[in-house]
Amino acid sequence: MSPLSSPSPSAAETSAERYPFHDSALPLDKRVDDLLSRLSPAERLSMLHQYAPAVPRLGIGAFRTGAEALHGVSWLGVATAFPQAVGLGASWDEELVREVAEATSTELRAFHHHRPAAIAPDRGPNSLQAWAPVLNLLRDPRWGRNEEGYSEDPVHTARLGEAFCRGLAGDDPTYLRAAPVLKHFLAYNNEDDRCTTSSGLRPRVLHEYDLAAFKPAVASGAATGVMAAYNLVNGRPCHVSPLLETELRRWAEPTGRQLFVVSDAEAPSNLVDPEHYFDDHAESHAAALKAGIDSFTDHGEDSETVVGRLREALERGLVDQADIDLAVRRQFELRFRMGEFDPELDPYAHIGPEVVDSAPHRALARRAAAASTVLLKNTGLLPLTDPARKIAVIGPHGDALFEDWYSGTLPYAVTVADGLRARLAPAGGELTVHEGIDRILLRAVSTGESLNGTAFDLGDWGLGVLTLRAADNGRFLSVKEDGSLVADQAVVKSWDVHETFRLVDATDAPEGGTDGGTDGAAEDGPDRGAVLLQSVLTGRYAAADADGTLRVTAEDAAGAERFTRELLRDGRAEAVAAAAAADLAVVVLGNHPLIHGRETEDRRGLALPPAQEELLKEVAAVRPDTALIVMSSYPYAVDWADEHLPAVLWTSHGGQETGHALADVLFGDADPAGRLPQTWYRGDDELPHPLDYDIIQAGWTYQYHQAAPRYPFGHGLSYGAFQYGELEVDAATVGQDGSIRAALTVSNTGSRPGTEVVQLYVRPLEARYQAPRRKLADFRKITLAPGQSRRLVFDLPAAAHLAHWDVATGAFTVDPGRYQLLAAASAEDVRATVQVTVEGPAPAPRTVLGRRTAAADFDAHRGIALVDATREAGDAVTPAGSEAELLFSTVELTGAREVSAEVALEGAPEGAAAGAELEFTADGQVLATLTVPPTGGRYAWTTVTATLSDTPQGVHDLRVTLRGPLRLAAFTVA
Repeated sequence: MSPLSSPSPSAAETSAERYPFHDSALPLDKRVDDLLSRLSPAERLSMLHQYAPAVPRLGIGAFRTGAEALHGVSWLGVATAFPQAVGLGASWDEELVREVAEATSTELRAFHHHRPAAIAPDRGPNSLQAWAPVLNLLRDPRWGRNEEGYSEDPVHTARLGEAFCRGLAGDDPTYLRAAPVLKHFLAYNNEDDRCTTSSGLRPRVLHEYDLAAFKPAVASGAATGVMAAYNLVNGRPCHVSPLLETELRRWAEPTGRQLFVVSDAEAPSNLVDPEHYFDDHAESHAAALKAGIDSFTDHGEDSETVVGRLREALERGLVDQADIDLAVRRQFELRFRMGEFDPELDPYAHIGPEVVDSAPHRALARRAAAASTVLLKNTGLLPLTDPARKIAVIGPHGDALFEDWYSGTLPYAVTVADGLRARLAPAGGELTVHEGIDRILLRAVSTGESLNGTAFDLGDWGLGVLTLRAADNGRFLSVKEDGSLVADQAVVKSWDVHETFRLVDATDAPEGGTDGGTDGAAEDGPDRGAVLLQSVLTGRYAAADADGTLRVTAEDAAGAERFTRELLRDGRAEAVAAAAAADLAVVVLGNHPLIHGRETEDRRGLALPPAQEELLKEVAAVRPDTALIVMSSYPYAVDWADEHLPAVLWTSHGGQETGHALADVLFGDADPAGRLPQTWYRGDDELPHPLDYDIIQAGWTYQYHQAAPRYPFGHGLSYGAFQYGELEVDAATVGQDGSIRAALTVSNTGSRPGTEVVQLYVRPLEARYQAPRRKLADFRKITLAPGQSRRLVFDLPAAAHLAHWDVATGAFTVDPGRYQLLAAASAEDVRATVQVTVEGPAPAPRTVLGRRTAAADFDAHRGIALVDATREAGDAVTPAGSEAELLFSTVELTGAREVSAEVALEGAPEGAAAGAELEFTADGQVLATLTVPPTGGRYAWTTVTATLSDTPQGVHDLRVTLRGPLRLAAFTVA
């Protein structure tokens, strides 16, 4: 069968009998009712696995959930490759993002209709359920999956995410071109130990930050589903989170549509192992189903294991038939909307294979790559004006494009060198290309033979991690399952990367292995100058078999083969010489998306690989006219480059048209229209701990980070020059439920057309809480000709843009007082401001008397961890160490006489005779100390009570100190 030929007819197409659910004139819910009524209980249960079986007797075809479509169709073969999601985020362009999603879903339709599934072709066609976009916020730039998100800001992420959803879904009121599924709910921003780590979300962070990124796409009906995340939140796995129902599905109710919630791969099994949250899989799967998981992506094509667990849960009474029916109903509602049962009415059924990598999609890929390129610094070097110049393109990314894990297979690759060559050649310009990497020969000491009989080009990715590309065939050396070494990989792209190595100094290698490599000189001895070849994947070393064949089998250095390392070509010296002979150097550096930061692996820091940094410095030393292009999935600390180079640009891995797009930008055929979607920190800026999700207290993102960044959120330069006029508002005062209309005029005062992203931020000037330094409220991307002006108007409902989550009332609140609106070119480049005053009653002091106050509803904290109160619902607080403190501000304590606390304690502290204790203080005065005895378990809650030592009057700051491993769910003052 040809790659894009038609598959065999589905069960639905071959069935002759018609049922009411086939009647497109019936309301959707009636059609689903009829279909469900015709399925047996066993058939309904079978639908809960990712691979739902066909039911031939009803003409129902097999169905599978999920196709990856993050920045183009992936995993299904050659397809148009657009910039990574973080690059699309840099465009700040909702219409462009919608167009990219439309092209992606159009190609997905072609794969669905015309290409059989590569995996399990008998288990249904390629899915039209698109597992995209990713709306996880880019809180920490060290996140291994940074490339998959749009932005560190929830407003920016939500708007681009909703646009992507609409592009995927199409405009038909009845049928979906593809069904967008938001990933990954919730607070998922670390890879290391991701299946067992817990993201601590205090209520303000939960509502103001993480939920805010997901809500608009769900509440508007743009998203049709959600995927739960691998991690835990406040000690509870996301796959059993009550937020699936209390937030996501509550938001969706007004749309009249049900959200179809899918698990992440193998996450249901993780609930038992490695998370140990439940005792057995029947219990865990039942809990996930009741929490709102509708489809279990687990055990690959093996449906019976998952269905068997759910069957056992049903037999044990852990779930009932209604739970199963509800999940299946949600699946079929979506399948009807995707046109499965109405092929003759489906407006997208006609899409043919010719759309894949079509000319319009290629043009869109080029435009998207240019629109997402960010000019970070420019002192006049750019744009280039003379295509007849001699340019040296230098660096490991200069003549290569890389695919990330969620990329499709590139139809072709236009590198930076290709793009510049095409631009220079017609004008007689000259281009030289040098990767700046060494070519070496590794010769086995025992035999004198060179490894694999060829030289290798040595890619240095930092931290001692190397790739070896064979000089004779241009393919990467790879470790096979039997340990053999074969240079046969055209690209590095697999879940387990077999193509990374270390060259370990033989004199320094410990008998039990090593974590690092060295290029330093060895001490005198038989191993002086020798190196060992170690696989990063397995940790084993290359060693000679009895017949002399080299395999990566040695467990330690003692049994490893020694190699001499012969330098055949000094790549850095050649690159520097090329730069010296050119008029201009373009140095292209960055990451490989499958090495260091990637899914399952976070980055350790922000620095460029040292070999790349040194290459850049040496090139710039001989050719001051050097432009640096950082091509990466995430920010780097490029302090030296910013201080010493005339031009610095950033692009994500931009897809097949990257080189054409960058040539367009470098020569000014396209304005560098991108703006940073996340903060680029300085190299000496100490970032918070990766697992500290409290952006408020930890100081994450432009909203709360105090140190000056290298490049701020929203930063990016244009070839135009923009002047902002006065920021005006329609009224100086507004009610708490009112709206502000703000306006300003922006003019291009430069000599070239330019694109600007006008960003509008807000901040309270009299906050009673720890408020953001500023917070994005709205933005507009505009393109102006020289001398052109445009009047921009922003409508800002106070409840949407001036509110904060009030922990005292458990709701969003707009406080009265003065607020500042800031029109800016970035989060730190404010061009115009205006103040408004919100009128309304002043907030009352917090009421605790006679009211249950949740421990998690604190105003500030020290040394805490947020944990689950029960497996089903509720949060509690426990010390992260031996002691923690909670602050509850402006508490009315008049009339207080006693305090009671809901506590749990699994056991007494080691070596302690008694349990733990709680201490309540007001303005330094101890009001009560409560002893907490062991209660029998972390979910065994009891109430302890104490009379206050004094009767405080008036409003105070109340502090609660927790000592010992107790859990506090709430307290009540009486």
